Amino acid sequence: MRPELSAEWLEADGLGGFASGTVGLLRTRRYHALLLAANTPPTGRFVLINGIEAFAATMAGNFPLSAQMYAPGVVHPDGRRHIRSFSVEPWPRWLFTLPDGTEIEQAVAAAHGRPIVTLTWRLVQPRKGVSLTVRPLFSGRDYHALHRENPAFRFEEERAGETLVWHPYHGVPAIAARANGEYAREPIWYRNFLYAEERRRGLDHVEDLASPGRFTFDLSRGEACLVLAAGEPGPSDGSAAGSPALPAGGASAVVRALRTRERRRRERFPTRLQRAADAYLARRGDGLTIVAGYPWFTDWGRDTFIALRGLCLATGRLDAARGILLEWAGMVSHGMLPNRFPDRGEEPEFNSVDAGLWYVVAAHDYLAAMRAASRRVGKPDEAILGRTVESILTGYAEGTRFGIRAAGDGLLLAGEPGTQLTWMDSKIGARAVTSRVGKPVEVEALWINALLIGGARSERWREMHHKALASFRERFPVPGRGYLHDVVDSDHQSGNDDATFRANQILAVGGLPFPLLEGAPALSVVDAVETRLLTPLGLRSLDPADPAYRPRYEGSPAERDGAYHQGTVWPWLLGPFVEAWVRVRGATVEAKREARRRFIEPLAHHLEEAGLEHISEVADGDPPHRPGGCPFQAWSVGEILRLSLVVLAAKAPRPV
Repeated sequence: MRPELSAEWLEADGLGGFASGTVGLLRTRRYHALLLAANTPPTGRFVLINGIEAFAATMAGNFPLSAQMYAPGVVHPDGRRHIRSFSVEPWPRWLFTLPDGTEIEQAVAAAHGRPIVTLTWRLVQPRKGVSLTVRPLFSGRDYHALHRENPAFRFEEERAGETLVWHPYHGVPAIAARANGEYAREPIWYRNFLYAEERRRGLDHVEDLASPGRFTFDLSRGEACLVLAAGEPGPSDGSAAGSPALPAGGASAVVRALRTRERRRRERFPTRLQRAADAYLARRGDGLTIVAGYPWFTDWGRDTFIALRGLCLATGRLDAARGILLEWAGMVSHGMLPNRFPDRGEEPEFNSVDAGLWYVVAAHDYLAAMRAASRRVGKPDEAILGRTVESILTGYAEGTRFGIRAAGDGLLLAGEPGTQLTWMDSKIGARAVTSRVGKPVEVEALWINALLIGGARSERWREMHHKALASFRERFPVPGRGYLHDVVDSDHQSGNDDATFRANQILAVGGLPFPLLEGAPALSVVDAVETRLLTPLGLRSLDPADPAYRPRYEGSPAERDGAYHQGTVWPWLLGPFVEAWVRVRGATVEAKREARRRFIEPLAHHLEEAGLEHISEVADGDPPHRPGGCPFQAWSVGEILRLSLVVLAAKAPRPV
């Protein structure tokens, strides 16, 4: 495989930390790093080692195996010209061919469950007189920030046997390295690295990095091995940070042991996309959670429960699904689940009307998956899930934050001026771009599904479900148009209905256990969405004929926020759309086969163009639908897995 040099690779450690970069070696984002560790998994992330300078010396000269871009746009050195091939199997590997014919393979792999990254270089064919010099480039900063030269950085290392340990700043995790080469202290600052993607996104994009010294290896004698690890942060009072715990043994033995274990673990995944899915499962405290996307998201409530159905349930990882559902069960507050956990331990943010409702759906699907697998759900687990569902429904029905409450017609009211409670959640300053205050269509679909699920335990919810469903079918169809309103009673004004043509309406037919529309009305909605919103990468968030449509997701933060839900394509919406498309065609084998050919197979190219082996967060509304946002997005991957393994399976399980 020879993907574009700008394509990005990812190695996640299962803790919320990761290593990432580009095929072409250039760091184009502030988040690209060889060692990025989560201090309070999956939050509290620090970039510790941003990258390396690497040069191979042969009889013919000194040749770069790395590439750097400096302001205003100068690339030096440029090891890209020596790249012959690249592969992500079983981890990122580059094959360099130097002008004298010397071939060197470089590989990077993260250890699962530990903040450890291994790097190796080896000669493909034995050759005399080949050496390697590697300089690590340090920052020790918050992963959202940038680093500048300053006198507080500590270049000095400590030695503990074969391990070198640095404490770059107070309160920052320690950095450890073990190598089978020689290390020489040679402190130097590298100034004005330029990150092209940050510049394109209208953000600060220049950084200085510190290099404490260099490692040298004799490649003619064997493989060069460098192991990098993160430790605990030290107190802010200036005392030293805890030293990282590296496995016993020399660098070569550690690399062999870690990679043998990693290779076996990765080989257990039956498909590329299932292996990619594993990157999003991370530890939170003693439990599990789902990272919404790399490189800048952590775990978000809404994203977690949308993604869980594909990442865990569709792939048979029921124990992981259980752990996530139980971990989040204790976070319900006044019927709501957090939308986001801040990085620095502040109080969770609850600005989401749908996170709790997606939890109810995910819990229902988990119990159904357990029954389908003939696995027994323990009474304590069933009681916890039942109480959580009841707590969410009660909170919503009786009223909670942000004006969320059941209305007299059984539908759910939500929102206050300036809030952004639905998944269309972008804001510019205090202004919500798509506020959708009132009764949004996909929120009602979730609410009515949740009431039906809760109705298995309580007559109260069954009665509310009947009332809400009747109100939905009466209120949401746009008369004579064959599609649904996006919001009814907009801004809490009775009869003020918003007929903007958006993708949200597809949730009334697909993507949830119980469709709200059937027969001709459902077919009409699906056909309208296909005609006006479908692209090869997902559904547009707004009809291109709408005056507010934005064809490109680009520019400054304000420009991107203004386009985020105004035409930008969302791959995760392929899940609800394809499920709806198949449903209205009777879910026949022929319909599933055609859906797979038309909607799933074209995504194969995308797996090699942005985040390798993964699916992006968004794409431009207009052709050629350039990918954007996070290149590695959990709910995008999750929904395609759910389609592939459940919805389009020859014999999909029935909703229970």
